Amino acid sequence: MTSKLPETSTQTIYNQDFYLWIETTAKLLREKKFDQLDCENLIEQIEGMGRSEKQAIRNNLIVVLMHLLKYKYQPQNRTNSWRYTIREHRRRLRDAFEDSPSLKPYFQEVFDRCYEDARKEASDETGLAIATFPPSSPFSYEETLNPDYLPN
Repeated sequence: MTSKLPETSTQTIYNQDFYLWIETTAKLLREKKFDQLDCENLIEQIEGMGRSEKQAIRNNLIVVLMHLLKYKYQPQNRTNSWRYTIREHRRRLRDAFEDSPSLKPYFQEVFDRCYEDARKEASDETGLAIATFPPSSPFSYEETLNPDYLPN
């Protein structure tokens, strides 16, 4: 006979040992012991995972756009490291879209805002005036994600 865990036990575990809480929650789900789940924290964690996925899209997009700007507006300083960074963060975006195709519209939704951030960061990193970089992205969605595209 399996003893029922007290209602607060998984909540207590959550506050004391997060990894143990994950293991316990997965075990309870596999065993279909739904009445023993810490649903409040489980919902919070699932929603947090969605926020993390969106944050990763924004962060990777900003890095790609910033490096494309640097590449375009500082041709004399182009390095293999810049090309690597562009390629790596494009790959991360591609992988995210393969795992979660529903994130692709979000990419388009935040593109302009991410470009604004990338423009400021490119100015900070290069020392070039912000006015050097156009107020609207000179790169299309397709160019930004294209693994072979580099601006002239």
